[in-house]
Amino acid sequence: MKQDYDLIIIGGGPAGISAGIYAARQRLKTLLITKSFGGQMTRKAVEIENYPGFKKISGLDLIKKFVSHLKSQKIEISQDSVAKVEKKGKGFSILTKKKKRYISKAVIVASGADPRLLEVPGEKKFIGKGVSYCVTCDGPMYTGKEVVVVGGGNAGFEAAISLSSYAKKIYILEFGDKVKADVDNQLRIKETGNIEVITSAALKKIQGQAFVESIVYQDRKSKKLNTLRVKGVFVEIGSQPATFFVKGLVEFNEKDEIVVDAKTSQTKTAGLFSAGDVGDVAFKQIVIAAGQGAKAALSVDKYLQKHGKV
Repeated sequence: MKQDYDLIIIGGGPAGISAGIYAARQRLKTLLITKSFGGQMTRKAVEIENYPGFKKISGLDLIKKFVSHLKSQKIEISQDSVAKVEKKGKGFSILTKKKKRYISKAVIVASGADPRLLEVPGEKKFIGKGVSYCVTCDGPMYTGKEVVVVGGGNAGFEAAISLSSYAKKIYILEFGDKVKADVDNQLRIKETGNIEVITSAALKKIQGQAFVESIVYQDRKSKKLNTLRVKGVFVEIGSQPATFFVKGLVEFNEKDEIVVDAKTSQTKTAGLFSAGDVGDVAFKQIVIAAGQGAKAALSVDKYLQKHGKV
């Protein structure tokens, strides 16, 4: 079977973009497939203060710099989504949702993760009508209103801090007895003056007519049900890896993350690599994802030196 590409990269987040830049510099004939650029970097990283070289930068501004760098390289880009990856001989066949098929000698899966759903009554009904998974996208719509952020980790606290510039009042609901956010984020929450943290809170229902009007949560200690009158519900309870298209080709851990060789980023299938939040990485950080993308691309180059390029 004719090999159209040396490498196909799936994903347009920091891992995928970094892999693309490094692959181009290694002169690999590369195609990057992504529906959109940024991934969780633009959905959740409202304000970034820990990326080397930038004391403070928004997720949107940083991804613009990433993409500009990528497009300055010799690389093909397809605005599409991958439906299936199959092993074909010594290479791979990739089918997209637009029914396009590409052939490649190697693949890097850097598809990131999708927001994890609450799975409570009313959630799906009100998606886009008060339920949101993207503060950057929807925050300004709630100017002067009361909203709730579900999730007491760093993502939830950072979302609430961003919303504090718009919303009149923000409630943070944390299922556990203690919040998981870093001390720095906890201090910033106190400085806003319009954020209230509620621990031991289990969300039970999202209510309303055409749009969200209130939520019902249970105090896990007293078992009492409480109602909050809010117009928006921002879900920040983590994410789940986007891995459905490589079932059967890779090994998954208990979180459905792709297991890779720590040194090479290669999966159990020769020629199939993974990078970023889609994999079994201990820390989900932009700088780590970017580094993993670079490592995966360099590993692909080394792999192709043995198996031949296009």
